[in-house]
Amino acid sequence: MFDVLKNSWALLLGMFLLMLGNGLQGSLLGVRGPDQGFSSLEMSIVMSGYFAGFLVASRMVPGMIRRVGHVRVFAFLASLVSATLLIFPAIPHPIVWVLGRIVIGFCFCGVYVTAESWLNNASTNETRGQALSAYMIVQMAGIISAQALLNVPDVSGYLLFVIPSVLVSLSFAPTLLSVTPTPPFESTKPMTLKEVYAVSPLGCVGLFLLGGVFAAQFGMAAVYGKAAGLTIGEISIFIAAFYVGALFMQYPLGWLSDRMDRRRLIMMVAAGGAVGALVGVVSGGNFYVLVAAAFVVGGFSNPLYSLLIAYTNDFLQVEDMAAASAGLLFINGVGAITGPIIIGYGMEIVGPAGFFMLITALLAMLAVYALYRMTQRPAPSVEVTASYAPLSPSATGVAWDAAWEYAVDTAEAEAEATETRERDPHAASQ
Repeated sequence: MFDVLKNSWALLLGMFLLMLGNGLQGSLLGVRGPDQGFSSLEMSIVMSGYFAGFLVASRMVPGMIRRVGHVRVFAFLASLVSATLLIFPAIPHPIVWVLGRIVIGFCFCGVYVTAESWLNNASTNETRGQALSAYMIVQMAGIISAQALLNVPDVSGYLLFVIPSVLVSLSFAPTLLSVTPTPPFESTKPMTLKEVYAVSPLGCVGLFLLGGVFAAQFGMAAVYGKAAGLTIGEISIFIAAFYVGALFMQYPLGWLSDRMDRRRLIMMVAAGGAVGALVGVVSGGNFYVLVAAAFVVGGFSNPLYSLLIAYTNDFLQVEDMAAASAGLLFINGVGAITGPIIIGYGMEIVGPAGFFMLITALLAMLAVYALYRMTQRPAPSVEVTASYAPLSPSATGVAWDAAWEYAVDTAEAEAEATETRERDPHAASQ
């Protein structure tokens, strides 16, 4: 881990500042929108704009990088985010906010692609797993820390929008001023959605459903908190609980996934998350119960993302992994766009409880589908499955490709060690 920090500290610091700004702007809009008279449905469309921009960028940014290079793309997109953040308080109109969120989603995806390319280039086969872990921890820590900034007094109404703008502006300085060389960038022709589904129906369906769950956490949690009558301090704790749970549960569930049928674990984790969300539905607005529900939902749903990727990886040839990632990201993005809109519509009909109701339904459907898939084909042997690599739901195809490489390298190393032990037990013990 020391080598990872030594080689990538500038990038990780920049990413932490970036996530501070991103985490704050999402929660801030969710709190301020209702104050401007936006309905839950209008806010859901605003929030879904981020994921629409993210999805478009995942297809367009690689071409931008090939044409003008990482540095120009990184600086341009980060500067555009910083400027867009200041438009929200200046023009509080739903259409303007939707367009602004689309721009921000597009820019953040591009920044992530660029940052992940640098991180992957600075990693070796031996440190890639640690680099992915550090990257995920920094992202989660940034979002969690951002919720504390939501409590900064803002008499003018502009200060809390200025803070993320400044943070994003500062975020790209450490990376652009570092001596790390600009990485080469290559893209792979994606597999068709039909081909990806044929490889892993559970992976495709699961990532689509999880897209809605993640969009609910990142986009609509603040809107729910406001509608439920929580204070600003309570909303910040409530949102942070999703990501604290994710940090706590990622590695225990990852350890289990390398030692049992991943479909069974996916079913159990999805069911556990559904139960946690159901507790939120029947909480009666009790703040402490809501925080516990958020912790459970975040703790189970976020690792599901990496579990589904690892499970899909078990059925892919090495040469097809990069191609499959583009299709899976697209499926997840479509789910993320539709999720907030359905939640907003549900909250309009049944009130704030619609937030947790949809999450309950999505995770329950995933659990049932995983159980169904267990009856359709046998699970691959634990001895031949690839290793679990932790990934954040905001990761792009570059991080996915790094996770594929890590999984393959780890599996090959373990197979080689097993072969050595069987051939010469005495030598293997030395």
